[in-house]
Amino acid sequence: MSTQIIDTLKQIVGHKHVLTEDNQTRLYRQGKRYGSGDVLAVVQPANLLEQWQVLKTVVPQCIVIMQAANTGLTGGSTPFGHDYDRPVVILSTTRLKGVQLINRAEQVVCLPGATLNELEKALAPHNREPHSVIGSSCIGASVLGGICNNSGGALVRRGPAYTELALYARLNESNELELVNHLGIELGDTPEEILRRLSAADYSAEDIDNDAQKQASDKRYANDVKQVDENTPARFNNDPTRLFEASGSAGKVCVFAVRLDTFEKVASEVFYIGSSTQDDLTAVRRYLLKELPNLPIAGEYIHRTAYDIGAEYGKDTFLFIEKFGTDKVPQAFALKAKIDGVLERFKLKGLSDKIIQCLMKFFPNHLPERMNAYRDLYPHHLIVCIEKKDVEHVQNFLSTYFKEHTTGDFFLCTAEEGRKAFLHRFAIAGAAIRYRDCHLSEVEDIVALDIALRRNDREWEEELPEELNKDIIHKLYYGHFFCHVFHQDYIVRKGVDPLAMEHKMWHILDGRGAEYPAEHNVGHLYLAKAALINHYRRLDPTNTFNVGIGHTTRKRNWGE
Repeated sequence: MSTQIIDTLKQIVGHKHVLTEDNQTRLYRQGKRYGSGDVLAVVQPANLLEQWQVLKTVVPQCIVIMQAANTGLTGGSTPFGHDYDRPVVILSTTRLKGVQLINRAEQVVCLPGATLNELEKALAPHNREPHSVIGSSCIGASVLGGICNNSGGALVRRGPAYTELALYARLNESNELELVNHLGIELGDTPEEILRRLSAADYSAEDIDNDAQKQASDKRYANDVKQVDENTPARFNNDPTRLFEASGSAGKVCVFAVRLDTFEKVASEVFYIGSSTQDDLTAVRRYLLKELPNLPIAGEYIHRTAYDIGAEYGKDTFLFIEKFGTDKVPQAFALKAKIDGVLERFKLKGLSDKIIQCLMKFFPNHLPERMNAYRDLYPHHLIVCIEKKDVEHVQNFLSTYFKEHTTGDFFLCTAEEGRKAFLHRFAIAGAAIRYRDCHLSEVEDIVALDIALRRNDREWEEELPEELNKDIIHKLYYGHFFCHVFHQDYIVRKGVDPLAMEHKMWHILDGRGAEYPAEHNVGHLYLAKAALINHYRRLDPTNTFNVGIGHTTRKRNWGE
């Protein structure tokens, strides 16, 4: 059966785009940070009709894992281990590029392979922006990946990636493959006609239904995040009010397109704040969310340790983006993954990372002087982007506050400083991985937590018990401070069980009233709670797509 399936897939997409050898599939079957497993094949369709034909070929005999940029951190877009009751096929959408601007560029239709970078470039001439302008944890992320994972992004006003307008396929209760057109665009009656017309953007303004009841973004979040006295997190993956068909689907359906709102680009300025105490940053957060006439655009937190690890082990990412832009990052990662695959066959794992780190020592310091000076003075750093018209208001508040509280200070960034401050924050996200791969003899692995604290938490800096502290080499704290969403990476000593440590940390987080994951989806790392499991089962009653995520059963029909 497997041979017959592979032969048919080759007829559909061409021999070159059906990958079966280990060295060919490595990039797709291994997660960026976590998870890997076996696959029958990786298939790369060139258009939406080929994607539909691939689906018809492999279901229901095979498990299907939809994969876009494979930038997730929880293993949610790769197989995990070998314990599956059917062959696993990865359907890679990287060739399915395309964004279609509609409604005067106030909305966009994105095809499966569209990246945030691609969308940002398409919107720039219209002075508009997408939901996220750069992956907060993974540069090169896809638009559909964000929707399927309810990714939050770094922009305070926009909340989790969300839409109620999508085109997707599912295997229904009768084991029949069906195409569901909820895009709000009239494209025809049969799957073949719908997909052909959408691929060619063969529709007019009259075919678009602008039903005000169907949302293409999260309209509630701007209000929710301002409620700083609420005893619950502002956003998290398990929030049942933000699970709708493709939104939060985590690959439990095969998405062909989503329709999203875009946002007007506004003039902005960046403040850089340093402090020796969490109380200062908490006061800033509460004031700006409650009293500023317009919500801040972004607020990114960096702890000194994360700053240092990022400055050293994220330097190549920073410089690469400075030189070539974010759109070249996926190709660079793919090339490095191929090189690593060859080196690992010769038991030289980590060699490419060590070489890169040696080369980086010959480059001058890449971070602005004033940022580095604050690094020496303060352990807590906050980068705040606000509308240009609010600069005087924020400057007056910060000046008054830090006259009374001498534990911190601030400066208004130049355009270059502001750009580099945010780029450094995003380069930090991959720095722990580089540190691990350069110190394989000392490091067991990384425990990466993605948590949402309660909105009214004033003491957000954690205190771990000594039994955990002694097994950690470095703790990297960074995240979306105004949303109270933190990414916490723990570099664990050799010989320590990272999974056991993570479970102990979950217990601590439960005691703090935190929700996790906040925006990376459960993948194969976290336990899915009831709301998510119910969402998955409604979407995928036969348990054919991305089975086993959230530690759910891998069996056909959910084991029933």
